[in-house]
Amino acid sequence: MDTVYTSKRIFLNSASLPAEVFPGGIVVSAHDGKVTRVLPSWAVVERYLKDNEGEYEHFDFGNLMLMPGLIDTHVHINEPGRTEWEGFHTATKAAAAGGFTTICDMPLNSIPPTTSVANLRAKVNAARGKIFVDVAFWGGLVPDNLPELRRLIAAGVFGFKCFLCPSGVEEFPHVTEEQVMEAARLLEGTGAVLAFHAEVECQRLQSDCPRPLDPHKYRSFLQTRPDTMEQQAIELVAKVAQQHDVRAHIVHLSTARALPTIRAARALGARLTVETCHHYLSLAAEDVPDARTEYKCCPPIRGRTNREQLWRAVQARDIDLIVSDHSPSTPQLKLLTDGKRKGNFLEAWGGISSLQLGLPLFWTGCRRYGLSLQETVRLLCTEPARLSGLDHRKSRLDVGYDGDMCVWDPEGTVTVTEDMLEFQHKATPYLNRTLQGVVHATVLRGSLIYQRTDVPAFGPPLGSILLDGPKAVVQREELNKSSTLAAVHIPVEELEDDDIDL
Repeated sequence: MDTVYTSKRIFLNSASLPAEVFPGGIVVSAHDGKVTRVLPSWAVVERYLKDNEGEYEHFDFGNLMLMPGLIDTHVHINEPGRTEWEGFHTATKAAAAGGFTTICDMPLNSIPPTTSVANLRAKVNAARGKIFVDVAFWGGLVPDNLPELRRLIAAGVFGFKCFLCPSGVEEFPHVTEEQVMEAARLLEGTGAVLAFHAEVECQRLQSDCPRPLDPHKYRSFLQTRPDTMEQQAIELVAKVAQQHDVRAHIVHLSTARALPTIRAARALGARLTVETCHHYLSLAAEDVPDARTEYKCCPPIRGRTNREQLWRAVQARDIDLIVSDHSPSTPQLKLLTDGKRKGNFLEAWGGISSLQLGLPLFWTGCRRYGLSLQETVRLLCTEPARLSGLDHRKSRLDVGYDGDMCVWDPEGTVTVTEDMLEFQHKATPYLNRTLQGVVHATVLRGSLIYQRTDVPAFGPPLGSILLDGPKAVVQREELNKSSTLAAVHIPVEELEDDDIDL
C-alpha cells in the first residue's frame, strides 16, 4: 500500500518545478520507496484521497514544513573497534531524530579504519541491521594504501579522506605531499572525491608557539592550532586541485583567512569544494568557558570576527555545504570526569557531538544572517548529496527520487537537554541552548522512522548501506585500461572478489 504525506507547507527542492512552498502532498511507492506523484495543491490532495480511498496510508502534518530529508557527509561512527565512543545504532538514531535521512561515515576512528576493501567489509558487517537512516562510506587515504584506492571505488566508497598532519590515532597516519599527488593522479577521471583535513604538520608549528600558561584556558589550546596551519595546508590542496583533474574537497574549514586561496584556485579552474561546521558558525573562542573541553575540536573554534567572516562566505557561496563533523568520544577521553587532568584542553580528545542538532543550529543562524529556506536546503541537502554522488536519488522530492523527508516547525523553539539527545554520550557545547526549528518527524523512503512525542517514537532500523559510489562512472572492466593504473595493475577477476555482500 502506497503512502501519502500531506502538509499545508511543502518544499520539494525540485529540479524542474518552482522553488516555492505550497500546500499539497507526496505519494511514495510501497514497492521501492520512491516518490511516484506530487500533489501540487490542496484541491488535488482532496481529489486524490477521495478517488483512491482504501488504497493508501495517509499521514497529514498540518502546518509543519515538509521538505527533503537532510544529508550529513561528515560523521564519525567509530564501530567497530571504538563502539564505546559511538556506534551505528546510536549515531543513526540521533540522525533520524534530527531530520537526517542519509549520513556519510568517515574512515576513522573505527578499528580497522576504512582503508582497504577488507576493512570496508568489516564496517558494513558491523552496520548491518543497526542503522535507522541510510549510510554511505568514505574511504581513507594513508601512506601505504595507494593500491587499494581503485578497489575501494569499485566496492562503493564515494571518496577518500586524508590528513596532512597527525590524525591522533596511530592506525590512520597522515600523508606527505608526494603521496597526495600520487593519489590525485590515480583518482583522475574516477569521479571520486579527495578530501583533506587541512592542517599541516602540527608538532613543528606547536613548537614555534609560545608556551601555554594554563591548559584549562581555551586560549592556551588555540595558540597550538594557529590559522597558519590551515592556510598552508589549503595552499597545498589548491595546488593539488589545479594540477590534477580530481574533485578536491576541504573538510571542516575553520579559518576565514584561507578563503582568498580557495577563491583564487577556483578562478583558475580547480574543482574544489569546501565545507564548514555548525560549531564554527555557532560558537566563538571568546565564549568558551574555562575547562569545558566539550568545546575542543581540530581545527579549533576561532574568534567572533572569524565567525562573521565565515557567515559572509556562506552567504557568498564560497562555502558549499554545512556539516556536523560529529566526532564523539567518551567523557573520560574528553577529560570531563573528576581527576587531576579534568578540563585540560591540551590533553583532552578533540571532537564535538552535534549530529542531531544540525538543522536548528543552522536555522537559528539563518534567522540572524538572512538566509532562506531554499539556502538552508541547498547547504544541508542539495550540496551534500552532490558531494557524495547521491544527487541522482537524494535531496529532492521529485518523482523517481527516494521518498526521504524532514518534517519540522521553522517557528518553533527547543532547548537542548541531555534527555532529548540520542547520540551515545551527551557532552556537547549546546546543552541548555535554546534553538529555533523543531524536527517533528523523519521519513525514510516512505517509512516513518521518527516522530517527536513525549516519548520519542522510532520505527525499526530500516536504513540501507549505500555503496553506489562513483563505480557507476568507472566501470570495473575499464580499470585495467586506464593509463593511470600503470603502477597499480589490478586484474578484473580480483576486483570481483571485492564485492561487498549487502
